[in-house]
Amino acid sequence: MEDTRDLAERTPRSERKRRDSFGMFDGYDSCSEESTSSSSSEDSEDEVVPSIPASLPIIKNNGQVYTYPDGKAGMATCEMCGMVGVRDAFYSKTKRFCSVSCSRSYSSNSKKASILARLQGKPPTKKAKVLQKQPLMAKLAAYAQYQASQQNQAKSKAVVPAESFDWGRYICSNDTVGAPVSCFKHAPMGTCWGGIEEGVRLEVPNSDTNLSTKVYWIAEIIKLAGFKALLRYEGFDSDNSKDFWCELCIPEVHPVGWCASSGKPLIPPKTIQHKYSNWKAVLVKRLTGAKTLPPDFNTKVQENLQFPFKKLMRVEVVDKNYLCRTRVALVEQVIGGRLRLVYEESQDGSDDFWCHMYSPLIHNIGWSRSIGHRFKRSDVTKKTEGQVDAPALYFQKVKDVDQGGDWFKDGMKIEAIDPLNLSAICVATVRKVLADGYLMIGIDGSEAVDGSDWFCYHGTSPSIYPVGFCEINNIELTPPRGYTKLPFKWFDYLRETGSIAAPVKLFNKEVPNHGFRQGMKLEAVDLMEPRLVCVATVTRIVHRLLRIHFDGWEDEYDQWVDCESPDLYPVGWCQLTGYQLQPPASQSTRDLPQSVPKQKKKAQQYKGQKKKRKIPVGRRPFSQTGRRRNSFSGDEEQSPPPYPAQGPSRPRPRPRTHLHQTHKSESLLRMKEDTAEVDEFTFSQGTSDQESNGSGSYYIKQEP
Repeated sequence: MEDTRDLAERTPRSERKRRDSFGMFDGYDSCSEESTSSSSSEDSEDEVVPSIPASLPIIKNNGQVYTYPDGKAGMATCEMCGMVGVRDAFYSKTKRFCSVSCSRSYSSNSKKASILARLQGKPPTKKAKVLQKQPLMAKLAAYAQYQASQQNQAKSKAVVPAESFDWGRYICSNDTVGAPVSCFKHAPMGTCWGGIEEGVRLEVPNSDTNLSTKVYWIAEIIKLAGFKALLRYEGFDSDNSKDFWCELCIPEVHPVGWCASSGKPLIPPKTIQHKYSNWKAVLVKRLTGAKTLPPDFNTKVQENLQFPFKKLMRVEVVDKNYLCRTRVALVEQVIGGRLRLVYEESQDGSDDFWCHMYSPLIHNIGWSRSIGHRFKRSDVTKKTEGQVDAPALYFQKVKDVDQGGDWFKDGMKIEAIDPLNLSAICVATVRKVLADGYLMIGIDGSEAVDGSDWFCYHGTSPSIYPVGFCEINNIELTPPRGYTKLPFKWFDYLRETGSIAAPVKLFNKEVPNHGFRQGMKLEAVDLMEPRLVCVATVTRIVHRLLRIHFDGWEDEYDQWVDCESPDLYPVGWCQLTGYQLQPPASQSTRDLPQSVPKQKKKAQQYKGQKKKRKIPVGRRPFSQTGRRRNSFSGDEEQSPPPYPAQGPSRPRPRPRTHLHQTHKSESLLRMKEDTAEVDEFTFSQGTSDQESNGSGSYYIKQEP
């Protein structure tokens, strides 16, 4: 044994590292080196660098060893230039300035201007650069600034800084599961999540250590929830005392073997450090045959976080005030594939709209003219520098259809998700057939006089259904506003209106094996306020249709969303992309009375039904007449907060409603459980909640 130890001491460190396949214990070398410092020959005569206490811990930065104060107590900020450094190295007894130069400048005539510049975030004055004459102090200050910037960056990218929302704690406390990343093909890593599952081993930073340098250790995935995983350090076995949640797509997570190839220290946690005398042998035994991340995992993550849309690209997008037409908008911001679009005529950039780049609401320039869709011409006659039309290949493609012969006709009746009230599937009519398979749809009984609230769905859209879909699948169908013959019967309504139902064969019957299950958690866009992404739960599954419930809010805020909607994201998507996540609303938050902000008076946009100004919080009121309709765009008077948002996040705002409303029990019809009357229509009963994602039989067939 002694001979082996002597041989190890004589062996160069680089060779020992090559022999150690796990790179273990390399981290201890950097912590055993002596601290050295020497005064520079360039030091000013009147600037003295005080000695640094030997008790301070040792750090290693850029190949040189320095001491670094432990905690904030040993740091100071120069009141002149804002430089952060070691307090003991600062000038004067008060330690207010980093140098004599800054002390003198503070008292000079430029004091006010310099302070103002620092407060505005501008670079420090030239005189403050005298710190460069102190190599050790300058490097310490630079290191401290780097640490501070890293902490600020981490805080700015936090999910909800004010609320400190913790997905891991939320999932564990509610004993729920997150929807797998593979359910979201449009999300980063959605198509290459592969074999990442429970039991996979990773190399992650070791937080259970007293070392001042960053060291790593191997951990096992205990539970998965979207991009997040509950990890347990190797060696803890059944002990969960040090379990922790981690975002898997961050740069600090690596496959097993990364430390050895990168020369990084692999150190066991201090809690179990003495559990085994030969950790290398233990790891070799346990990791043989175990799964780990693909070698190019981090590279794929970075590639998946690159998006084709760039700022100032021009697109056509639905007019949030007139659903029947589109307008030109400019891409102002791209976050995780979500686009903040500013309408071209907006003077101050506040007239905007949020959507995903794969949303069916955006198109390439010229799309409206090509299919015969209404379009608002822009008053802007000349493009500004940098503007370019987004290429057509950037947009989501729709399925080619044959509109010859048997196709949708004007006046055909269908059932459709109301884009102004996504919790309702309504009686609707095909108002106009456009080219390339697109249809203009109107909600019966609540259409504007000039048709300005018609909306465009493709014929293969999963948001339109054949007559009888809701009854077959036990979904509440919203009848036309003002229709008095309740309960609503499709046969009677078709006879009274002299209409025909659209043939069942025209609708999209494809049901993918999407993988969603009832009760799964996810992050979902509030489409009534599309700038917000909220904590949500899948509460119902009807073939490919998902009922999304926003945690902490009443059921009336629920949304019917397709399983392949680009407005659904895995747990941890907001943290990964830097988007702000809205936490579940608490009872106190929802019921807390707040003053309604003043809004600018808007000109009358079209001669239709008037809409109320949006109420910020609380329960949605109901009156006794009319059907409830929500705003498609949310609050047009308020621009979205910067992302990632700073400061506390406000409660999820309520959608706007029409002045004419009805009580929920009157407007939403509950279908009876007994067998429906059958005249000329025969219903084939299917399963309501398809946990197996099977297509079932949920359509109505017409008999001759």
